[in-house]
Amino acid sequence: MNLRNHMTRYAAITGFLGAATVLSVPQAVAADAPANTASVSGTVGTAKPLGPLGPLTDLVIQRILVSDDVAASKFGTTSPIEDPVREAQVLEQVRTQAEASGVNPDDAVAFFQDQITASKAVQKGLFARWTAHPEEAPTTRPDLGPIREQLDRLTTALLQELKDTQALREKPVACTVQSALAAGSGAVLERLDTLHRQALGTATHSVCRPGD
Repeated sequence: MNLRNHMTRYAAITGFLGAATVLSVPQAVAADAPANTASVSGTVGTAKPLGPLGPLTDLVIQRILVSDDVAASKFGTTSPIEDPVREAQVLEQVRTQAEASGVNPDDAVAFFQDQITASKAVQKGLFARWTAHPEEAPTTRPDLGPIREQLDRLTTALLQELKDTQALREKPVACTVQSALAAGSGAVLERLDTLHRQALGTATHSVCRPGD
């Protein structure tokens, strides 16, 4: 099978799975609604994203939702969304943990760079929303300390999932199909709005390793 036919087949399968995912979830849950902006200690519902990449995607969604609390802690203060020093520290920590746990450190850093990019996109989007609609702005300011502890726990869990799913993630077509299935079902189950769905797309960009 030539490359063009291979990719056409892949696109058709991905589209089919994406449609099937939405149709398989109860209509009431699939209805459009704002994303949950409460403090997240786990995903909101008991159902989890589908497929072998579901647990990894579930953790990614948790991390994205924590970004809401990060935004709430910074909004109206001088704390910047962009923090290159903190980002470098996080990525260096990720590299060290990845090497210790048997995960390819370069893959791990690329994956977590996407998590950081997704988080900043959510924060910027919420800042813009709250500025335009002050009545929607948070009335309390969460402490960044516990939030960072939560992010550290998610980092450890995400690295473990990267290790556990390594064999699948090294199969580009199968991985991309399964990643689309997990992301699509997770977005519906968590009722993510457009901002958070786009962030999920960014955060899962490096889940699959490119083929040789």
